[in-house]
Amino acid sequence: MKRREFVRTAGGATAAVAAGAGATGSAAAQEVQPEWPSGVTSGNLGSYLDARGQSEVTVQVGAGDSGLAFDPTQLWVDTGTTITWEWTGSGGAHNVQTVEGGGPASLDSGDPVGEEGYTYEYEVTEEDAGITHYHCVPHTAVGMHAGIAVGEDVPTVETGGGGSNGWPEDIAHVGVVLHPHWVGLAAILGVGLTFVFTFYQLKYGESAHTGHGGAR
Repeated sequence: MKRREFVRTAGGATAAVAAGAGATGSAAAQEVQPEWPSGVTSGNLGSYLDARGQSEVTVQVGAGDSGLAFDPTQLWVDTGTTITWEWTGSGGAHNVQTVEGGGPASLDSGDPVGEEGYTYEYEVTEEDAGITHYHCVPHTAVGMHAGIAVGEDVPTVETGGGGSNGWPEDIAHVGVVLHPHWVGLAAILGVGLTFVFTFYQLKYGESAHTGHGGAR
């Protein structure tokens, strides 16, 4: 390999490492969410919406393939936001009610309703600040649970975009914990060592070859 070819190859390798590092950074990106109670995280569907900054937001009642879920299941809003629960007409009769001891917001839509288009509105106030766990009473046993977080002063956790530590499931579950920055450092070190090794091979290898040619 000539020096010019080597420089081109090394440059390409460096670009590939940079691209890989960027992809690793994206995979490891963290998102801050409220620290939902287990009853909320085990709710059907499990969709999440950060609706802070919005004055109004709608939650579907009777969502999902079986009509036994709230969508979004986990909702984060500001104080003063009006939340409208709207019935889809699927999954039977539903209602919205705070689980006993489930939080500061007193949600209660009344008796279960199965009518499509039926709505229940609730404007959250400062008294509702925190996390509230609610459910559909007739379907609580089959996982029709959800939660709302109100305001900025709620406990939060960082969540990844894929499997453990932000990696996709098939990479994260190889039996060891893989940290993205370790992979990036190892890749850069590997390219650096290759660069140095090849440089010396070219330099001294060509010198040796020239020397042999002169002896002839």
